[in-house]
Amino acid sequence: MSNNNRDEYVICAAMYYDDGLPHIHQPKNIDIGFVVCGRRHHNCFAILNLINPTFDHSKVEQGFLTSKDRFISRNDAAELALQNGQIERPVNILFSEDLY
Repeated sequence: MSNNNRDEYVICAAMYYDDGLPHIHQPKNIDIGFVVCGRRHHNCFAILNLINPTFDHSKVEQGFLTSKDRFISRNDAAELALQNGQIERPVNILFSEDLY
């Protein structure tokens, strides 16, 4: 069943890395660079370090992946998680620990 008719919700921690190149199979709103997902953001950092031990941390944006295949910022994820009842109280930025 497609989730096009369902509410969008936060799935997992993610990091967007802008390496300046297009990559296939990325979230719909990512044209350049790539997204790495994990249970927590430190898992994403570990994967990025495995891919390239000298990656440029200034090109990393921490965020989350949604059920509608979008990468969103921690701020946007906080709003979305509150709207969907994934968290009980408002926060400025979402941490994966807030979800699970």
